[in-house]
Amino acid sequence: MKILFYRYNNICEPDIIEVFRKFEIHVCEEWVESQMSQGTYSEKIKKLAENYVTESAKGKIDFIFSVNFFPHVSEFCERLKIRYVCWSVDCPVLELYSNSVKNRQNRIFLFDEIQYCKIHALNPECVYYLPLATNVERWDEELRTMTLADKEKYSADISFVGSLYHEKSPLTILKERMPLSEYLEGYINGATEAQLWIYGTNFLEELVTEEVIDGLKAAFPDFYSSDNKAINTDSFVAANYYLGMRASEMERIRILNTLATENKVTVYTRSDVSLLKNVECKSGITTHIEMPRVFRNSKINLNITMKGIQSGIPLRIWDVLGCGGFLLTNYQAEIPSYLEIGTDLECYESPKECMEKVSYYLKHDDVRRQIADNGYRKVKELHTYEHRIADMIGLLLQEM
Repeated sequence: MKILFYRYNNICEPDIIEVFRKFEIHVCEEWVESQMSQGTYSEKIKKLAENYVTESAKGKIDFIFSVNFFPHVSEFCERLKIRYVCWSVDCPVLELYSNSVKNRQNRIFLFDEIQYCKIHALNPECVYYLPLATNVERWDEELRTMTLADKEKYSADISFVGSLYHEKSPLTILKERMPLSEYLEGYINGATEAQLWIYGTNFLEELVTEEVIDGLKAAFPDFYSSDNKAINTDSFVAANYYLGMRASEMERIRILNTLATENKVTVYTRSDVSLLKNVECKSGITTHIEMPRVFRNSKINLNITMKGIQSGIPLRIWDVLGCGGFLLTNYQAEIPSYLEIGTDLECYESPKECMEKVSYYLKHDDVRRQIADNGYRKVKELHTYEHRIADMIGLLLQEM
């Protein structure tokens, strides 16, 4: 089997390519810049076409693959009648609502079941559900080189790695220069506040009214709009890119500050940390070298899933467990389908429960270490990229 891999430097790409090659799939790589003009896209499509023809001359290419969905690649594949296979590792993803998602050559794999149900309805025969995974072998190899100095440097009681969403929340940015109307701001604050108290379900889209959408469009001239949408996405955009980002920011800051009132909390982030109190703030870390050291040497690794991931298990959960770290995460509806809560990892369903479980596990080292070991073994046995890619290839082979 031979494929053309359309790359843009996503952190998952090296792991997926490694597995393709382990499965004796010949991988040809085509790189694309992450920020491109429409003209540059046209040039890239031309280059992709040239490379496709060249590589096909050397031997048939079975499909073009990418991490996440690119409408222009889908259109290219539709014209040339070649399979376009992609695995979405982010959520929400607006590109999935373009008309290109309906193309018959698509084979789209999604990790969030709620997202999957929505997109599957647009192209039932070409959209599949596939959870994310981790590369335990990579983490094992990297951690074998860990020194005593590393253990001291990265040790912590509670660690959080990731964005605080301050710089990604349009409503936060807007408030600093041009506030919304008093009523609209109050309504949005009330909706996001309500969402913060409910775990396991996301109802923000149900709270988005036409008045909210009109207000956001007036305040944000760049509110997402496209003539190439498969369905109206206004409520989705308002809920996930405006209210959802704001709720994610508020949740992360509140939980970290609450934990820091009684515990030592360390945060690794490139975000503005001015709203954090009594938290040890460190700069962002490298994914493949420093991150596994943090996960392995922290007594508790905290995950707070962004609201746009409505039911699925984010990559952070798989990576923490794959590194042998103890994980405390907010509850996600799909977790019980793959991992046993209290055995492989621990979950909380309110800020109060988060505090209680932090207190318990900091006092019970043996229990915490056993759960971390269980989670590591479960992921290594059942949830690596090898497992997921095998499932993907199995589905593709059924129709080749």
